[in-house]
Amino acid sequence: MPREYRSIQEVAGPLMLVKDVEGVAYDELGEILLEDGQTRSCRVLEIDGSNALVQLFESAAGIRPAGGRVRFLGRGMELGVSEDLLGRVFDGMGRPADGGPEILPKQRLDVNGLPMNPAAREYPDEFIQTGVSAIDGLNTLVRGQKLPIFSASGLPHARLAAQIAAQARVKKEDGPFAVVFAGMGIPFEEADFFRKSFRSLGALGRSVLFLNLAGDPVVERIAAPRMALTAAEYLAFEKDMHVLVILTDMTNYADALREISAARREVPGRRGYPGYLYTDLASLFERAGRKKGKAGSITLIPILTMPEDDKTHPIPDLTGYITEGQIILGRDLYRRGILPPIDVLPSLSRLKDKGIGEGKTRADHSNTMNQLFAAYARGKEARELMVILGEAALSGLDRMYARFADAFEEEYISQGFETNRNVEETLDIGWRLLSMLPRSELKRIDEAYLERFYGKWKGSEADGAGTGESHQDGAGEDEEEAGGSPERS
Repeated sequence: MPREYRSIQEVAGPLMLVKDVEGVAYDELGEILLEDGQTRSCRVLEIDGSNALVQLFESAAGIRPAGGRVRFLGRGMELGVSEDLLGRVFDGMGRPADGGPEILPKQRLDVNGLPMNPAAREYPDEFIQTGVSAIDGLNTLVRGQKLPIFSASGLPHARLAAQIAAQARVKKEDGPFAVVFAGMGIPFEEADFFRKSFRSLGALGRSVLFLNLAGDPVVERIAAPRMALTAAEYLAFEKDMHVLVILTDMTNYADALREISAARREVPGRRGYPGYLYTDLASLFERAGRKKGKAGSITLIPILTMPEDDKTHPIPDLTGYITEGQIILGRDLYRRGILPPIDVLPSLSRLKDKGIGEGKTRADHSNTMNQLFAAYARGKEARELMVILGEAALSGLDRMYARFADAFEEEYISQGFETNRNVEETLDIGWRLLSMLPRSELKRIDEAYLERFYGKWKGSEADGAGTGESHQDGAGEDEEEAGGSPERS
């Protein structure tokens, strides 16, 4: 039964102190009843004896300690769920933001979720096709994985997120696929872009959107990802759907945590962020995965903008410890018009080897992936030498690698935000590019795959590749020392 108190002691920013309370629990929801009849929401952040520190979900303007009342509701923050969530847009608190009716819930779930027993987890090993070659071919996303995108201010991570949301699907087609999207602290223009993109790309019908705008209360920013993951858990583990969750921007989320921590006068950690930032992020990210005995799954792509493009900043640094790799967007690629500007060499998917190969993508996938990494790494080194020493100082083989690096960026990485490539197309493009190099350079590929695919694409630089006729400008004497870069771990 709700309990009501007239003992508001102090209001400081998003926090309010209520004295002389009884039976109030941590994380319990409350309502603030103002003198003019308005009602505002709050939740219990801390209990100290008979004092309760509560967090306001809305502005503190107009709250007078002498005239306000607080009613505690006896329950935590919940989200009403049903299959009617699909196709709808909500705010950060789970309220309809698309002009549609309230959801008639089949269940009400605690937004903090339930911890997933490690022994009940199924190992991620199924390929998810995003339609983006730099991800599918080189840093493969696997069903149940946590794979963040590290971006920076001004880079087109919003367009990449919309593209992945529209194109992603499980290759085996063994169940319905859904996308749950949460935007935290994003400008109105970006929120409007996501709404229009999901609708125009035909993805809205299989999606649930939670949008917290930059002008919305900070506390909603904390709630939005939890609302999204609660909806995802219902669709995945109750309705057996494969759910892709996209969270953007985790930097805004962490900044909201820092703001609330400062208001509580907590001892700050690195760069002012609370010492529990790692634990808080882990409580979100670890809700992704697969459960034994359940057909559904949650695959998570959190997106964050690195302040000052700094990978060692606490937010990307801690995120990298919790997740299984990272996709990094490069500012240099973006300046040169490579879209999406995915920098594949520092990017990494630690589970990629589990989701590729015969029966998942194609038998030659692992070989071609390793060879493309090695060739591109050597090509970038050759281009850097060319800038310092001039093209004439390079051997014929190094010039060949430099041309390969240019072609790789322009044809493999750069595909725009509207092109949806299946994995076979991606692998074929990789073979066409590798056919620019002498066959003797492809030392990471089994001979059987070379026989089947090398030089297959006529009309490209592969025409003379098999015979060596187009590689007479010094390539021959360099072949012995051309082992490429060491294989990535």
